[in-house]
Amino acid sequence: MFRIHTVDGGYVPGIEYLPCGAITPKVGMALVQTGGNLGIATGTTAPTYISMCERETACTAGEEIPVIRVSKGMILETDFSAAPTSVNLGDKVTLHASNGMEVTATTTSGVAEVVYIDGTTAGSMCRVRF
Repeated sequence: MFRIHTVDGGYVPGIEYLPCGAITPKVGMALVQTGGNLGIATGTTAPTYISMCERETACTAGEEIPVIRVSKGMILETDFSAAPTSVNLGDKVTLHASNGMEVTATTTSGVAEVVYIDGTTAGSMCRVRF
């Protein structure tokens, strides 16, 4: 999951309510608007929102959910889905291919700039900015 670590200026991002597609949101899921509804941000798509709600079943398309907007001054904590053995600080990595909850160790066409790494195994925590 993507969790706020720090925000430049110390401001607290406001919660917005936006319509989502037929997704099953989780707290901390990276989201992007597509076709007027929120969808999961994956691969080389940088998120514009982070989900603030969790559901056990998929939302009805158009149902509004609480989210926060991702800003340039925001550093988020998440985990690596693969061992980051060749990832260096400053590298940009991609998002997990399907869950919108983690980053990969793939730097080709990356969108999440790595600013901190805590370990070299899959599941290690890192901090990123978009």
